[in-house]
Amino acid sequence: MPYNLPNLLTWLRILAIPLFVGIFYLPHSWLSPSNQNLIATLIFAGAAITDWLDGYLARVLNQTSAFGAFLDPVADKLMVCAALILLVYLGRLDAPLALVIIGREITVSALREWMAQIGQSKSVAVSFLGKIKTTSQMIAIPLLLYHENIGEHFDAQQIGTWLIYIAAVLTLWSMFYYLKAALPQVLKSDKSYSDEH
Repeated sequence: MPYNLPNLLTWLRILAIPLFVGIFYLPHSWLSPSNQNLIATLIFAGAAITDWLDGYLARVLNQTSAFGAFLDPVADKLMVCAALILLVYLGRLDAPLALVIIGREITVSALREWMAQIGQSKSVAVSFLGKIKTTSQMIAIPLLLYHENIGEHFDAQQIGTWLIYIAAVLTLWSMFYYLKAALPQVLKSDKSYSDEH
């Protein structure tokens, strides 16, 4: 397990999750709801920045590693899932919507792992559709965490809700795209298994 700067940033992202969630359990006499929202938003935004930064540094410093390639998406998914569950707990996101997004992440991760085992990982590489989904999601979540109006006319909760619904639709769309791409290999594997048994 290489200890380098990109992996350290990834670990910090994982270690920030308890702090990110714990802020909302502090008494309001310690931290007002507005400050809780602001700090949680900043932590999530910081995690999103380090997600980009650790990948950039790994390439620039030539410190890419198999462990880093494994840990980076795990850290991303843990942070996003923690944020979605927290938003459901706070009443800012409907549970079925969070379930759709989290369920997709689990399904696609399992699919990618299986495709990698049979040497077909390129078939389910991240698509442009997946990148749009991620962008929409990563803008929506901080807005829902912040919750309050920005200025007189920008309703963070309303805009965040629209974006998370868009992300949920794209989530299902991209999942079906990946499943369709993997289908030939699934059928091929089933046929090989049937022939052997």
